[in-house]
Amino acid sequence: MNVSVALFVLELVGVFAFAISGNLLAARKDFDITGGVVLGYLASLGGGIIRDVVLGEVPTSLREPIYLLIPLLAALVVYFIGRHTERARLPIVIFDAAGLSLFCTTGTIIALEHGMNVYGSIMLGIITAVGGGLMRDVVANEIPAVFSGSELYIIPAFCGALLAALGQQTSIWNVWVTIAAASVVFAFRLTAWFRGWRAPGSIRGWTYRGVGAGMKRTASAFRAPVRRAKETAEEAVKDAAETVGEAAREVIDEVTPDENGAAASETDTAPEARETGDDRRPPSPGR
Repeated sequence: MNVSVALFVLELVGVFAFAISGNLLAARKDFDITGGVVLGYLASLGGGIIRDVVLGEVPTSLREPIYLLIPLLAALVVYFIGRHTERARLPIVIFDAAGLSLFCTTGTIIALEHGMNVYGSIMLGIITAVGGGLMRDVVANEIPAVFSGSELYIIPAFCGALLAALGQQTSIWNVWVTIAAASVVFAFRLTAWFRGWRAPGSIRGWTYRGVGAGMKRTASAFRAPVRRAKETAEEAVKDAAETVGEAAREVIDEVTPDENGAAASETDTAPEARETGDDRRPPSPGR
């Protein structure tokens, strides 16, 4: 089989797999059919468009009409066949893994055939594999699988791109080697998902859940630290009590006269009362 024809067929299969995953996600999110088509296009063509732009070419998906028809076909398949979409999580992962495995290998080979060095080709292979899925998840308001700590996504793509690059640089490379590399990536991705394999955290020995459940998960990394609600309420009550106490002390000091001042006032007014005979005491009841 001609290499270019084989790569073309494998890319089309990857486009269909990613388009199915985008439409299934749209159905699970209760989007209408136009939302499914949009997610299908983003998932299936986004990574390839980025790769072709970096290589300085008109994207293949815009030159070949069949690339634009396949996501529409996937949308129709999901529309007529994809019932019980609330249980579609497993099919989404399976089709996503199929697209990931095919795109990381074909993207690397295409970059190498365009004269890109091995390191750049591996990078473009990874971008081809994860770029469309990243766009799909962001538009669908999902945490991208690329960044999810509970899934291995970029690591299988890197392994597939590396295997494809090594195979292409040696005399053993052919279409079947590319398919074998894609199969390894597919098995790796699904095994990691089923067994819950995780990539190491950003900081050794530290997890987000360890800092307290009161913090919002979606808080921006560049905003001021968010304290827990309980601590914030306690500090607010304490500050309010201190403010009220200070105000009360000021009022008491203004209203209550000083003891020495009160005694002096009584001493000064007593002789005046005796001289004027003005005894302000109330009359006795016997008078």
